[in-house]
Amino acid sequence: MKQCGAASQSALRVTVVSPFVDKRHGTERALVETIERFASVYGCEIHLYAESAEDIVLSPKGTRGAGTIVWRRVPAFPGPHLFKFVAWYAANRVLRWFDARFRGLKGDLVFTPGINCPDADVIVVHIVFTEFYRIIRASLRLRDVSLRSWPVTIHRILYYRLIMALEKRIYPRTHIGLAGVSELTTEELQRHFGRANLPAIPYGVDLSVFNPAERLRRRQACREEMGFTDEDFVVVLVGNDWKKKGLGTILQAMANSGDIPFRLLVAGHDDRAPYLVLLRRLGLADRVVFRGLSPDVMQFYAAADVYAGPSLHDAFAIPPLEAMACGLPVIASLAAGVSRCLDHGRDGFVLKDACDPGELGRLLETLYRNKELAANMGNAAVETARQYTWDRHAAEVWKLVQEAQARKVAGKAQR
Repeated sequence: MKQCGAASQSALRVTVVSPFVDKRHGTERALVETIERFASVYGCEIHLYAESAEDIVLSPKGTRGAGTIVWRRVPAFPGPHLFKFVAWYAANRVLRWFDARFRGLKGDLVFTPGINCPDADVIVVHIVFTEFYRIIRASLRLRDVSLRSWPVTIHRILYYRLIMALEKRIYPRTHIGLAGVSELTTEELQRHFGRANLPAIPYGVDLSVFNPAERLRRRQACREEMGFTDEDFVVVLVGNDWKKKGLGTILQAMANSGDIPFRLLVAGHDDRAPYLVLLRRLGLADRVVFRGLSPDVMQFYAAADVYAGPSLHDAFAIPPLEAMACGLPVIASLAAGVSRCLDHGRDGFVLKDACDPGELGRLLETLYRNKELAANMGNAAVETARQYTWDRHAAEVWKLVQEAQARKVAGKAQR
């Protein structure tokens, strides 16, 4: 059923610009959940410009009108990431111009999750690269990397500088409806670009998939399949880019844990080589299980006793919220936007210093030794997670879209 709010904006045509969409990545998952609701709940006509579109219900080619989502494939170009981004940035712009000029497919406004085009009316920011570069800049000094790594490092520096230049050019424009996916992100947008009083629109969680009943139903089978015993206290980390996710801090915390039977489950994709060396050095080689990401993320939460996410920087991070919805106690660093959803000591723990294995180890030991606290924290986490749904996320983005459309209409009327 369409909400009556869509009546005054009958078949609002929203152009959505994103390199790809699917439900396997946080930014793209949020985009899919949002635009599907824009079409089904708010009666929009969605024109999606992307190189690939997966895990989304698309309308038949040539369909137009309220409630439709039509995908316009943007050509993908091979090459280094910097070249691919520049080609994408130009290609989606040219294709949209062509469609507007010769096919009558001009939207009422443009919505994008980040720096994907220069003409966006609404942007929900999922990462502030200017802040991220500030954090990792020291690791990109050429004098500190081998000569063999110079081409990759220089490429990364050039890519980040291009994105930062685009952020500096686009984000300060006050006519753009701008939001962040967490209070952490909106604070960064204010600090770097002077955009104050921006709304924070947190991610959501699918409660029909992630819930305590399903986790407990699958717990025994998943633990056995992954080689965990009933006595093991299993810590789980889900995600890629393990350095940023704080895997090193978790391993150091485990190494300092003495006789506590910690086991670690790492679900994601990254270069394992440096961590395998670290595991051998710390004597943890037989206590860590690596698994690649899977559409069935629930199996990882079902096998675990606690979620640990000592992120060096994360605009939000969906896995901790999914773990909370499953009834797991969660430890999230202050540098992760999801930590703003936690009430420290009640529905989770907030790690003040993401690089402090001592503090993380103490929090993990507290949960291991105090089963009642862990259970109560998991129950409270479920109640907190239930406040964060994709319906809520989409509704708040829709409000941003309506405000942007009203500004455009008012601007045209004044001309």
